[in-house]
Amino acid sequence: MSKRTSGLNVHGIILLDKRLGVSSNKALQEVRRLFNANKAGHTGSLDPLATGLLPLCFGEATKVSGMMLDDDKRYQVLIQLGVMTDTGDLEGEVIATKPVPELTLVDITACLAKFTGAIDQVPPMYSALKQNGKKLYELARAGITVERKARRITIYDIKLLAFSDDELSLEVSCSKGTYIRSLAEDIGHDLGCGGTVKALRRLQAGQFSLDDAYTIEQLTAMSATELSDCLIAADKPLAAIPALQLSEDQALRINYGQTIDWQDNFLGAVRLYRDHDFLGLGEILLDGKLAPTRLFNLNKP
Repeated sequence: MSKRTSGLNVHGIILLDKRLGVSSNKALQEVRRLFNANKAGHTGSLDPLATGLLPLCFGEATKVSGMMLDDDKRYQVLIQLGVMTDTGDLEGEVIATKPVPELTLVDITACLAKFTGAIDQVPPMYSALKQNGKKLYELARAGITVERKARRITIYDIKLLAFSDDELSLEVSCSKGTYIRSLAEDIGHDLGCGGTVKALRRLQAGQFSLDDAYTIEQLTAMSATELSDCLIAADKPLAAIPALQLSEDQALRINYGQTIDWQDNFLGAVRLYRDHDFLGLGEILLDGKLAPTRLFNLNKP
């Protein structure tokens, strides 16, 4: 996330269809300039090789970006079989090649079934995960490979879209923390020939779909009013959290960071509103108090 003070206090979320060959940060900065927004962040990087859905948060909406990182995702991936690279995709250097065996639909279906459900996945070296304070990709670029612990992820579904002699096209629905590059390598290894990502497109992130995303060309052609109309409300990603309506006095006290009496039959996180205005997040405590946990100031000029 980055801040500046010379622009506008824009609040909301834009769904970008990231194009091929640019980093997520560059894509963010391009859209940020269109809005002249003071504060901006994205919700999980896509590699330059990857395209598709990249939600961008502006202003107070950056407060929900961390929660959006936990969302399930859906991808379309093209795997090049018989090739292994140091990065897990075709942007890296080829480190090994193997002949691809003659594969049948039965062979591929049986392989994909092994990777469906809760599985342990070793993160790739070319990732932003840290080990001893260093990002793994920084170590990898220095020629250093370190042992990584496997992490439990969930692959909800893998659909086989097409296959040829040396390529597999798949649609993958998965939990947070899933590396499609590692999945492609593991599938290739199980098929006996290795594999690497040739193309990757994010189709969905949580409740947001690529169908509702805009390209940078579409956004660039818009007027300031049209751009503003594309913004999604900051509380949209929080729709699964129960909502509470507060009185004027209750809202005033919450905005001052005070707890208030709130006798209810449930505990936990809640969304807080005064009329239609979203105030932020709170929590109903064991003692029946309602406490603010994260307040939003969506009325900044």
